[in-house]
Amino acid sequence: MNINIQTVHFDADEKLLAFVENKVSKLQTFHDNITRVEVFLKLDNLVHNIKDKIVEIKVHIPKQDCFVKATTKSFELSFDQALDSVINQLKKKKDRVAVVY
Repeated sequence: MNINIQTVHFDADEKLLAFVENKVSKLQTFHDNITRVEVFLKLDNLVHNIKDKIVEIKVHIPKQDCFVKATTKSFELSFDQALDSVINQLKKKKDRVAVVY
């Protein structure tokens, strides 16, 4: 499983990148055929306001993809919300594949 983390409009510190990579590596327990995971960390560009932190997670599975987007005031909270959603999607997709076979 390849993990690709991209930051948009800022440079992330090592602590945040390690947090994301550690959590993403656990996705393998929910679906066996994950080939690549892309994580996008973005700052919302609102002028003169507290910037929202946007996390997008795209999980590539053969013949299927999962995509989730979450926005809050911190990257950790946004990432946790997005990760919960993508885990639910992976469980549903795995159950559907099991039913077909």
